[in-house]
Order: sequence, then structure tokens, then C-alpha cells
Amino acid sequence: MLDMDIEGVLGLEWREHEGNPLIPPPFPSPILADPTFLPPSETPDGLWHLFAHSILGIHHFTSRDGLAWERRRGVVCRNSLRAFLFAKDSVYYLFYERFLRLFPFPYRSRIEARTSRDLDSWSRPSVVMEPVLAWHSEGCKGAVSNPCVVEEEDGFRLYYSAGLVYLRDCRFSEPKYIGAASSRDPLGPYEPVAEPALQPTAADLYANMGAGAIKVIRASDGYVGFQNGIYWDDDKAHTRSAIRLVTSSNGLAWDIPQREPILKPEPGWKKGFVYALDLRRVEDRFYMYFNARDGWLTGRENVGLALGISSGP
Repeated sequence: MLDMDIEGVLGLEWREHEGNPLIPPPFPSPILADPTFLPPSETPDGLWHLFAHSILGIHHFTSRDGLAWERRRGVVCRNSLRAFLFAKDSVYYLFYERFLRLFPFPYRSRIEARTSRDLDSWSRPSVVMEPVLAWHSEGCKGAVSNPCVVEEEDGFRLYYSAGLVYLRDCRFSEPKYIGAASSRDPLGPYEPVAEPALQPTAADLYANMGAGAIKVIRASDGYVGFQNGIYWDDDKAHTRSAIRLVTSSNGLAWDIPQREPILKPEPGWKKGFVYALDLRRVEDRFYMYFNARDGWLTGRENVGLALGISSGP
């Protein structure tokens, strides 16, 4: 839990790093997406560690300063994407979406996890969640993805995306709903809440197509979510994604306290979409790694960094 309240998180000033994008996709993949990371204070070797996926699977990167990154050889998990790192009692958990059926359609996936004590050698996968509710299968054969695990007083809560919505200008799909589930153990089994925690509505400017994905942190007085919703832009010329803040007193019912996102598309490497992210507090600021796409039907996705800095005294 942060020693900061919700208003303190909402008051952070977000600045993109001037060197963005920092990590390009590995050949031959056109994308590198959904980064998750740990800073040196939380790793066994005092390095920055970051995991992100390409079309080949999940890759492992390390850095001495969080800016210049080197890719480790090999692929950590094949047929996998959208990872999340969680550390507890000197054990590292790598949660990720494993697609079970990609072609021929319809798509189907589940959430798995592997454990490690050194971030290099990983256990065999454990199944964390299968698509079991009706809305998990909307637009697909069943899809649960984008895991984010938050420790609670009495166990663990898993936030996840589910279902799919088709983006016709891109000819691929993105998550439609965000759900929550609970467990006494980090590896589950997780019991999902029956209804989505977040879902698209026509009146929601930044989530009128899909809820997308969320990363949640606990503040001293509640929860703050960093959500990248899926939406049509103002003239409905293109679909897009932007990162905005949502808040909750209990982590289940969410409000939108600020109309404008903290990061949204703009000309250049973020022309089309600003996508999934991970963030951690590092000393007196927050580091947020995210990926962005520079187009629609064809596009390249890179990983960049934004810093959240307190504007207070």
C-alpha cells in the first residue's frame, strides 16, 4: 500500500521521457507491447527487469538505469502475451495470457503464471483463470487477459480483461470488459465477481468501445486504476486508446474523477494508440512504462516511459 492518498496520486504531474520510445520491437516482430517491470530495489541482482511481448512471445530485458535496455536471449513464454510481474516473499510471479486458439477463429485464451527466485529460471506454468462467465466469451470463444494482482489484507485480488471487441480499422480485437476476482493464494484459484467492474458505454468518451485494460495500485484511502480504454475518436474516423485515471473506495465500483487522460495519442510514435502499462514507485517518483502504436491496419509498437512527479511541496 502506498503512503499516499488518492488525491496525491491524482495530483501527480506526468512527463514523457525525452528519449521515447526507449525499446523497439525485436526483429521480425512489428510490435513490442504490454511492458511489466521491477526496479532495482525489488530485484535479486540490483538491475531493472522488464518483460514485454512480441508476436514471438514474452521477452526479458534488463537495464542499469531504466533507460538503456538489453534483451536476454530466447523467449520466456511462447504463445503468450500481456504479462504482469508480482513479487511476494522473495518469489517472483509472472502472470500472462496464454492463447489456446488463435487460428482458426474464434479466439480462446486463459491466464497462467510461472514462479522464479532469480527472474531467470521459471517454473512450469500454473493455470490461474479460465474464461467461465458469459461475458468472458463475448466476441470470442472465451478470453481472459491483462492480469494485475493486488495484495489485500485477506488475500489477493486479480484484475483482468475479458471478452473482445473488433476494431474494423485495425482488423484486430481489443478487450471489452474489465473484471475482478479474489483468492487466498497468489496462484489462485481465483473466484471472479459475477459482473464486470468496468465496461464500455456510448457516453464514455475514452471507453465507448471497450474497457481495455487496467493496472491498479492501493492508496492509503482506496484504489487508483490506470486504465487504457478503447474508443472512437471525435469524428469516428479511427479507433484509439488513451491512459486515464479511475478511482474506487473498495476496488470494485469505479469513478472517473478526471475527464482528460494523462497520456493520449499524438503525431509520431503514439499516433494511433497509447496502450497497456505498468507502474511502480521508485524513490520520490513513479515510473510508468507503456507501449504505443503509430498506425491502425499497419503499425509499429514501441515501449516508452513516463514519469509521475508530485507537484506538491
